Amino acid sequence: MSSLGLRTGSLLVFATATLLSGCGIAPGQRMVTPAAIQDTGGEFSTEAAQQKQIPITDINLALLRKINADQTSAALPSQTLGLFGKPPIYRVGAGDVLQIVVWDHPELAAALGQPNQSTRNADAIPGFLIDENGDIQFPYAGNMHVAGKDVSTIQRELHARLSKVYQKPEVTVRVASFRNSQVYLDGEVRTPGAQSLNDIPMSLTMAINQGGGFSANADRSRVELVRNGVIYPINVDDLIKRGRNPSQIYLQPGDLIRVAAREDSGVYVMGEVNKPATVLPLRNGSLTLSQAISDGGSFDSNTAAAQQVFVIRDSTSESPQIYHLDATSPVSMVLANQFELQPKDIVYVGQGGLVRFNRVLNLLLPAINAAVTGVVLTK
Repeated sequence: MSSLGLRTGSLLVFATATLLSGCGIAPGQRMVTPAAIQDTGGEFSTEAAQQKQIPITDINLALLRKINADQTSAALPSQTLGLFGKPPIYRVGAGDVLQIVVWDHPELAAALGQPNQSTRNADAIPGFLIDENGDIQFPYAGNMHVAGKDVSTIQRELHARLSKVYQKPEVTVRVASFRNSQVYLDGEVRTPGAQSLNDIPMSLTMAINQGGGFSANADRSRVELVRNGVIYPINVDDLIKRGRNPSQIYLQPGDLIRVAAREDSGVYVMGEVNKPATVLPLRNGSLTLSQAISDGGSFDSNTAAAQQVFVIRDSTSESPQIYHLDATSPVSMVLANQFELQPKDIVYVGQGGLVRFNRVLNLLLPAINAAVTGVVLTK
């Protein structure tokens, strides 16, 4: 045998061993993370490699039943349940303007002063402006602290003070201008910004509707309510599915509502598909494995190994998960259509053995790749 033949045969054996060493992933086994290189000698440490083993879970009917059972039995988080309640009563604050009328006492009407000639929206309308300390001044009643009180309470206190001067005064108090309390909308709504609260309680859905509604890019499953530094996640569609009305979540002054974009929940489809891409979930936040593969252009018929479909979850965490689907099974697409993906999942479609082998040869033996491949194919 010539030296060229010996050299070619040795390289072929080496390449084959390299290929087989990379094909050790199979359902039921464990994927070992790459070995760490030791500082001394630069050699791989087998002990370090065995410290982290990632189990591979098959996507089958038993797994889907378990997932569905867990989702059905899962109760709403206590934080989310705590957001539901009765409509709150509006309490006035600094910047609000009160209209106070004492009937049959026209001399007190002059306390309102002359109509404001300014047309700027930021200017207060005629009335009793609550100052930065939360106080107002009213004739014969003196200085009154009203911030944090509702209209009925202010009316009773004012009546008690005026009763010392007038006999059975009839007092009416209303808020003429609401300028103190606001909530804020951010993210995927058509008109983000601040909204003023008034004596009509504002619910979550009312605030979103007044902001123009969800945008086309909104992820309705990922709405966040920030209150007093605490973030409350809200899945609007899931609440409706459970029979809970999001309109029963009432907002408080200073609340921030943020609607996430669907791009923030994308799933990465890569490997042997026709169009590797970042696939966005539907507007309700759902995305199945079959939808992701379909949006990726389906399998590449020339290179894909349909039995090697993997879903990698929590890849950046300390405890990643790997799910495996054999798409050659007749029921595989039924399973894929019921397997729900999560934001930032990675869907990877593996390669066929011969294609992977050719790529190894292209890497190691570019000069004689065609000749060796020909020998392999003829055998």
